[in-house]
Amino acid sequence: MTYREDFTLPSEILEQITSQGFEALPELIRIVVNAAIQAERQQHLNAAPYQRTPEREAHANGYKPKTMHTRIGKITFDVPQVREGGFYPEALEKGLRSERALTLSLAEMYVQGVSTRKVKAITEQLCGTSVSSTQVSNAAALLDTELEMWRNRPLGECPYLFLDAYYEQVREDGQVRDLAVFPKDIGTM
Repeated sequence: MTYREDFTLPSEILEQITSQGFEALPELIRIVVNAAIQAERQQHLNAAPYQRTPEREAHANGYKPKTMHTRIGKITFDVPQVREGGFYPEALEKGLRSERALTLSLAEMYVQGVSTRKVKAITEQLCGTSVSSTQVSNAAALLDTELEMWRNRPLGECPYLFLDAYYEQVREDGQVRDLAVFPKDIGTM
C-alpha cells in the first residue's frame, strides 16, 4: 500500500498526535477552532490580513484569550478582535466559559436532587474541573426558564373524540352473546 506524503497538518502536530495519542486532542481542537474563527473574522471584515480594499467593513485588532471548560479539559482560544466592535465568533458563545452540555447536565443533576458536593465530585472525575454551587444554581435557573416557557406555550386547538360504552350479556334464542351498549342507546334497549 502506498502512503501519501502530503498532509495538511504540520509535521510537529502529526508527531504530537503519534507520541501523545488522545492527550493531544485539546491542542488540536484549539488549532482548528482558532483557524475557523480567524476565517470568520476575515469574512466579517470582507478583507484578508493586510489587504486594502474598498469593501473592507472594519479593521482587525489583535486577539484576546478565552479559556473554556470542555469535556476534554480546559482549552484557551485566541478570540480575534475587531477595532470597530460588533464581531464575536459564532463557534464560541459570548460570556460562556463552559460547554452547553456540561451546563445542561449540571441542571439535570440539580433537578434530580443530586447534592452540590456530589455534582462537584462527578464533574471533577469527568472533566477534571470542579464546579461551584453558584454554577449549579445558574444552570438550574436556565433549566427553570426553559421549563416555564414550555409549560406556558400555546397548545392551539386539540380536537378529540369521546366514546363511552359498556357490554351487556344478552340471551337470544338460548344463546348468550355480548352486546355493546352506547350511552345514546340506553333508552332503546
